[in-house]
Amino acid sequence: MLRHTGQRRTYRHNIRLAALLCLTAGFVNGAGFIAFNVLTTNITGHVALFGEKIANGNFYAAKIVGLWMLLFFLGAFISSILIKRIGENLRYAYVIPMFSEIMILIIIAFYGYSFDKTLFKTELFAGSLLFAMGMQNAMVSMISGSVVRTTHLTGMFTDLGIELSTFLFSRNSENKDIKQKMFLRVVIIFFFIMGGITGAYIFSVIKYPSFYIPAAILIIAMFYDIFRVHTVKMVRKLRRNVFESTRGTS
Repeated sequence: MLRHTGQRRTYRHNIRLAALLCLTAGFVNGAGFIAFNVLTTNITGHVALFGEKIANGNFYAAKIVGLWMLLFFLGAFISSILIKRIGENLRYAYVIPMFSEIMILIIIAFYGYSFDKTLFKTELFAGSLLFAMGMQNAMVSMISGSVVRTTHLTGMFTDLGIELSTFLFSRNSENKDIKQKMFLRVVIIFFFIMGGITGAYIFSVIKYPSFYIPAAILIIAMFYDIFRVHTVKMVRKLRRNVFESTRGTS
């Protein structure tokens, strides 16, 4: 799911990546909004908020919103720098950005109880999540060749609308490719929404420890390929041993 890049990457890899990481982003968005009253996975809404604060002369609040936008940008920038530094096509190039995101989520889960709605802590906690989501969005985009985006849905709904209209008026020979694209968009939208619902509900029940859950999902995603490769090797070895023992007895 993470180790295949470029021409080795398949449609199935992108589906798995979209399902797990969109679920994570949706969870963070839902839980983060209830926890800090801030959208923590994208900056579109913050642009409108930034403009509103500037128009009303609330320059201090505008500075905070501007800082959040900058942190999302820095997350994407640092993630891409790390990946390019290691090498986009190397197997473990994506471990550092993903591990950094996991640590941010764990820290918020552990220290979230100290959140007292002060402006500084809102800046700190919400800004950390925006930075982490910027890292994730850049990482996923680079892994998938800009096919998958996990932290917002505006582009996904737009692309799905275009592809649906194209599908309705396309020749049959083109339908398979369009169907695959549409299904990928639906997977992204569905898992992001389900993550948002799940995150909001679980946060309302257990509060800040709920952020351990998206961290756990990212750990599963990070080690998925390793576990899968070892499992396949074990199954093949077991089959070979069974086959050889069967031949020996016959």
